[in-house]
Amino acid sequence: MVKNILEYLEKNEKKNPEKTIFEDENNSITYKEFKDTAKLIGSNINSKIKKEKKSIVIFMEKSIECLVAMMGVVYSGNFYTVIDTKSPKERIKMICDKLEPEMIITDDKNNQKIKEMEELKNIYLYSDLQLEELEEEKLIQIRKNMIDTDLIYVLFTSGSTGEPKGIAVSHRSVLTYISSVVEIFKFDKNTIFGNQTPFYFSMSVLDIFSTIMAGARLVIIPKKYFSFPVKLLEYINEKNINTIYWVPSALCIVANLKAFEAIKPKTLKKVLFAGETMPVKQLNEWRKNVKALYANLYGPTEVTDICTYYILDREFKENESIPIGKACDNCNVFILKHDGTESTKGELCVRGSFLASGYYKDKEKTNKVFVQNPLNKNYPEKIYKTGDIVKINENGEIVYVSRKDFQIKHMGYRIELGEIEKNVNSIQGITLGVCVYDEKTSRIILFYQSKKLEKNELHKILKEKLLPYMVPNEMIKLNVFPYNQNGKIDRKLLKNNFIKGEYK
Repeated sequence: MVKNILEYLEKNEKKNPEKTIFEDENNSITYKEFKDTAKLIGSNINSKIKKEKKSIVIFMEKSIECLVAMMGVVYSGNFYTVIDTKSPKERIKMICDKLEPEMIITDDKNNQKIKEMEELKNIYLYSDLQLEELEEEKLIQIRKNMIDTDLIYVLFTSGSTGEPKGIAVSHRSVLTYISSVVEIFKFDKNTIFGNQTPFYFSMSVLDIFSTIMAGARLVIIPKKYFSFPVKLLEYINEKNINTIYWVPSALCIVANLKAFEAIKPKTLKKVLFAGETMPVKQLNEWRKNVKALYANLYGPTEVTDICTYYILDREFKENESIPIGKACDNCNVFILKHDGTESTKGELCVRGSFLASGYYKDKEKTNKVFVQNPLNKNYPEKIYKTGDIVKINENGEIVYVSRKDFQIKHMGYRIELGEIEKNVNSIQGITLGVCVYDEKTSRIILFYQSKKLEKNELHKILKEKLLPYMVPNEMIKLNVFPYNQNGKIDRKLLKNNFIKGEYK
């Protein structure tokens, strides 16, 4: 019985020890080198803290060394949290206060920043965790003691109150999820992933752990190339990348800046996306230029990464919504109304082994969303309430409508901001449109990007497309949209800047 991801790493290392498993712009590492170094790191961690099932923080930038540290923590029998090195000190402190880590692993580049926070203790350099000899017998004993419900990592997202939420994920959740996506998308030893997402973001779970399970290869794409789409496509060709799993914002940059007119990716066979709604206009641009399998993946961090998927099998008009499809294998989703009964429109709920264990040291938040299945009156069964409103379309597919908190009451009407955005993004000449709602002044604010359309003209078009009470009260034209560290549109910043009057 497979209890953790290390068993797949060791199996594939035996098959192809000299095959590259991870590479970045400057370096690469083979399966054997990766396994051996991770074991040494794990052994050194254990010799320093002499504990298991404890929190260890990794404060390093996205790199091969960060991946080695992650697996080193797993070998040590503990669980890791990767923290964004560009995080404000206040956020780092809040995360560490919650975790109370036994150890913080950093490198020379980031050592000074973490040491400036004097309240943080037990800081070790990555290079120093390779100095002592490997204790093989101890690692064997640690492995024997591990079970699949032990945590593998705690991943922090931004809570609605501003306090980061730590989502605790077990080996079982990761193994069940990755087994499903490897089968669905036929990842194998010939798969070469082009990684875009940060390692502190749940979407990276698919890239990293599918690579390990399938015996594949992962290429870390330098962040700078996402500002230069032609260079980005050149890099994909240079590294023979055949599979990408990106946030839609990254795909849109390539389409919006007409990069395909200069170069086309020759090796891409699978284009997967998740994290936010993919505009059909930009997706059609990709489909026109790159013949590949396209899939819309959906799921919150609380279900490890995704719980549903839709492989595109038809053409979509620009005012249509791309379905989020159907549940992954060994995962079940259903739709509940406010009264806890099933419906064809309502809140999407998830049950099964994909579910996270809950929020770290936060029973109150955990109990709000990880609840007893109201459809099961016979025995205890936890489900996760996603907070996402979905509906079933005429083809029997699940379609994402909006976040519960994107559903507003305006002029006495219930409105989904996502419905407004879908109509805006279908307009010719609009590159991107995003809506927020200012509760204090009861105004719908549309931020948009366009080279052609000015506010008055856009207002006329929207009056023809939308019901009167759905037409935005304010329209703000932007040259550039702000993005958060995960590569998504930063809606919170847009709203805060508007409230502060920065767009006047």
